[in-house]
Amino acid sequence: MKLGAERKKVAFLVVLTGAAAYLLYSNVFSSAPGSGSSGSPRPTAARPANSDARPQQAAAPAPTTSAASGQKAASRRTSQEFRPPWKRKTAIETSSIDPKLRLDLLAKVQAVELGPAERNLFQFGVAAAPALPKEPPPIIPKTPDDIRREQEEAAKAAAPPPPPPIPLKYYGYTAQRVDGHKRAFFLDGDDIFVAAEGDMVKRRYKIVRIGVNSAVVEDTQLNNTQTLPLAEESAG
Repeated sequence: MKLGAERKKVAFLVVLTGAAAYLLYSNVFSSAPGSGSSGSPRPTAARPANSDARPQQAAAPAPTTSAASGQKAASRRTSQEFRPPWKRKTAIETSSIDPKLRLDLLAKVQAVELGPAERNLFQFGVAAAPALPKEPPPIIPKTPDDIRREQEEAAKAAAPPPPPPIPLKYYGYTAQRVDGHKRAFFLDGDDIFVAAEGDMVKRRYKIVRIGVNSAVVEDTQLNNTQTLPLAEESAG
């Protein structure tokens, strides 16, 4: 009885030792560099007999872990290669900033003319087309009458203004029987003047000729001669 029990113990120890050796080999030696990620070797597909005559078309897919590691390496390389366009090394000193307003630059901005088309930033849609230039009015040829009328108007505009009228009023004349000279009566406001031909009235107006219905008087300062009609007395 004791001999049978000893044999069972020996057999149990042998089995236990073999299992421990198998586990040790699977966990230690199979995870060494150069081996696969799993403990058991990866099975390979058996090549057909006519593999030399027909080339192999399907390739084995790449492992998922290598693709993920490649993406991480690419993203890490991209982040390392990023370079900002400009970066100030030192801070801006406020004492070096000129607070004065550049009026010359402001005048240049104000002198810029905007185009005919305006666009509202808060309104979506197609921009309005620029306004087309207006056509000039048709040229109408001038007639000879129009040309003559324009010339007369231009001559009137270029001519000097007419002299002022002589302020004297003619009220007739009397003739003396002795010498036959005529003496005319002139009125300027409330002043009455009696003058013959060739006399001066108010040191300015010369009596040129005395007639029955009119008298010719010359303004010596303006060198202007006017005919004064006979003034009619108002009734009453």
